[in-house]
Amino acid sequence: MTGFPRDPVRLEIFKHLFAAVAEEMGVILRRASYSPNIKERRDFSCALFDAQGRMVAQAAHIPVHLGSMPLSVAQAIREHTFAPGDVVILNDPFRGGTHLPDITVITPVFAEGELVAFVANRAHHADVGGLMPGSMAVAREIYQEGFIIPPVKLVERGRLNRAVLDVFLANVRTPEEREGDLRAQLAANRRGAARVEELVARYGAEQVRAFMAALLEYTAAATRRLLVDVPDGTYTFTDVLDDDGVGQEPVPITVTVTVAGDTATVDFTGSAPQQRGNVNAVYAITLSAVYYVFRCLIGLDVPNNEGCLEPIRVIAPEGSVVNAMPPAAVAGGNVETAQRIVDVLLGALAQACPERVPAASQGTMNNVTIGGLDPRSGRPFAYYETIGGGMGARPTGPGPSARHSHMTNTLNTPVEALEYAYPLRVVRYEVRRGSGGAGRHRGGDGIRRDIEVLCEARVSLLTERRRYPPYGLAGGRPGLPGENVLIRDGQEQPLPGKGTVTLRPGDVLSVRTPGGGGYGEPPAQGE
Repeated sequence: MTGFPRDPVRLEIFKHLFAAVAEEMGVILRRASYSPNIKERRDFSCALFDAQGRMVAQAAHIPVHLGSMPLSVAQAIREHTFAPGDVVILNDPFRGGTHLPDITVITPVFAEGELVAFVANRAHHADVGGLMPGSMAVAREIYQEGFIIPPVKLVERGRLNRAVLDVFLANVRTPEEREGDLRAQLAANRRGAARVEELVARYGAEQVRAFMAALLEYTAAATRRLLVDVPDGTYTFTDVLDDDGVGQEPVPITVTVTVAGDTATVDFTGSAPQQRGNVNAVYAITLSAVYYVFRCLIGLDVPNNEGCLEPIRVIAPEGSVVNAMPPAAVAGGNVETAQRIVDVLLGALAQACPERVPAASQGTMNNVTIGGLDPRSGRPFAYYETIGGGMGARPTGPGPSARHSHMTNTLNTPVEALEYAYPLRVVRYEVRRGSGGAGRHRGGDGIRRDIEVLCEARVSLLTERRRYPPYGLAGGRPGLPGENVLIRDGQEQPLPGKGTVTLRPGDVLSVRTPGGGGYGEPPAQGE
């Protein structure tokens, strides 16, 4: 080392240079992708890693990928020796992935004759096989959820391994779209690698490595400063998932946060054992949720990197719903249990620093998958959507309405794009007025989105907060729970929070999402 990182101006410059690599990768991935889920909803993340596999920078994409992508890169490093031109892909949740629709693409970057970095991206593919279109149906084991990809080289020394690609495409319902999205992921990594090579050519490998290490240290130091400001103590909170999709019993998640000086221990002992349904989260998901919560408390000027977790110890007992073991089904753990982990963490930290923590947001991603045979083309289709809701009120103001919150950061699929791509019609899309919890500051309102199917279709729902509403804080009232409704021949029929149903042409699926919790005692009448 030559002392480069001690220059705060250069440190700030390199923070933005590294983040720009990930941001530009995201632009390429979005523009080159085929599916509305990636192109329109932007359900992907891009990141830059050092040669040891530590995440140095992530673009402002999906929070649930924050802490989990490093485990993918670490697993790829354990299982492979890299050469220039190699690309590894994986989606196995028990080997660095999250759930099967999320496919991670990892590319090593060589410069000046040595490995200097990795670039990686993760994108949610709208179908990877399994029981139902969209690969998000309630299942009892991972083998029912789709095609499992261990860390394998899709490209070796610049040559595409067509056999690997063909095996994958033979096991999905929409192979043309899947191949297009995978090639977009490859293109994004090529751009990221090229940008890192340019940085090395301009500044030298030594300086690039030095500032990567310095940024990790900087974020770790910022986290330590945050923890010093939190009163020492032990803070416990419990919340529940509605059910696991198979049984009807609530699934408790408990966290105990112990703060001691500039370190913290986050212990999920006491949480439910892994479930028969698919709400099980692998360790990577739990790590991501912890990362996200503390990252939010630090502030926006600190880079998104792995240094955030350096002062934090995470305990998640093996075989629990927050650290499931094979062959557990895990599709819902990524999207729903991740949200509840955030809720329990914020509930615990609200006891320590109430001035920084909002009431519970909607606590669900409201996952909807619709699939069948498109009568316009005669080909299978698979539509996937997450729907926003109300955010929790803050100590200083009301919660925003109709937003994606916490572990999701996607957009919606625009009505025009949805109706162009699928045999579906959006007949109602509006704010669900009055669904936010009352309080000195009201929680944000949810959304109502009604979709008419124009052909026979299978609909899978993976939603939460239908029975147990988002909590309020400091006397604020809970938000209104969500509802799933089938409208057939003008009559409404309630649908479960999790499950699969067959719809006929003309049927309407109505998803009404939860409101956020309120903050503070509601004003008395007349005030």
